[in-house]
Amino acid sequence: MQIKPYIVIMAGGIGSRFWPYSRNNRPKQFLDILGTGRTLLQMTFDRFQEIASTDRVFVVTNQDYLDLVKEQLPELDDKQILTEPLRRNTATCIAYATYKINKIDPDATMVVAPADHLITQEKKFQIAIEKAIAGAQIDQRLITLGIKPNRPETGYGYIQYLEEDDQEIYKVKTFTEKPNLKLAKTFLESGDFVWNSGMFVWKLKSLIAAFEKYMPDVAEVFIEGNEYFGKDDERDFIDRAYSLLKNISIDNGIMEQSDQVFVIPTEFGWSDLGSWHSLYELKKKDKKNNVVEGNAILYDTENSFVKVNSDKLVVVQGLDNYLINESDNVILICKLDAEKKFREFVANAKKKGKDFV
Repeated sequence: MQIKPYIVIMAGGIGSRFWPYSRNNRPKQFLDILGTGRTLLQMTFDRFQEIASTDRVFVVTNQDYLDLVKEQLPELDDKQILTEPLRRNTATCIAYATYKINKIDPDATMVVAPADHLITQEKKFQIAIEKAIAGAQIDQRLITLGIKPNRPETGYGYIQYLEEDDQEIYKVKTFTEKPNLKLAKTFLESGDFVWNSGMFVWKLKSLIAAFEKYMPDVAEVFIEGNEYFGKDDERDFIDRAYSLLKNISIDNGIMEQSDQVFVIPTEFGWSDLGSWHSLYELKKKDKKNNVVEGNAILYDTENSFVKVNSDKLVVVQGLDNYLINESDNVILICKLDAEKKFREFVANAKKKGKDFV
């Protein structure tokens, strides 16, 4: 019998590394970044239509984005959109969805995915998810999807797994946050590391047991929610619950602690679209390795990304590895790989006026 999972799409981020195109009032998951006619959130929803029925899809987002989710996914009932009053990272976001779905169907299997990733090989993705769902039926198992690396990428986290013969699901040995270039090259050469995709599959019972063991404070708060989920005072309970919980990722809180974490190394044309540089990598380039979207004339310029409004002419001379972007009332000119500076850019732009972020 084929197991029909519940799908949880995490759509609460602010996408600061895509500023100024991504703004507080419309972050990147609600933008048609790839020019397909569908936003990243809509593309994520579409991707799961072959895997689960619409009534089993839940979106967790910040309460500021409720109207955006309703506008972009009119197929969802209001009770399928879980709104967060505060940003408390992925552990709290996933816990909310887990305990809410647990009240509906305690025997459920759940797939968790971010709303803002790109996947180009959908069939391979579906096969990997089906494999993970089957593997997750073993009690206590927590499964994540790992992406086989094709370059020493320093912008992703890595998962090392224990190699065993004739297996498709491997026990996880270590998690490593974004490494430096030397370490990333070592990981690539070793052959037993994959990129951490941030996608997870587990039975609710397995994850709840892990919350109770490794994050008992979170479990305690959400167990209390059982009497509120689906009722008029659910919103009041969630406001209260979020004020009690700390900001921590599911990786730090559970995946790095548990000895029941498994990974499926796979390839399905994945990118986390985490930054301008990752988008640049996907785009078609000219002879000088430039990506130009808009009305621009380039001289002595290479390895750059120019995305500007087509009603203005932009003339660029003498740049290498630069990003030039005009979005609404902000013009940004910076190094294309200056991802670590974006928090600073956004913080200082906010001081100039909230309309700029």
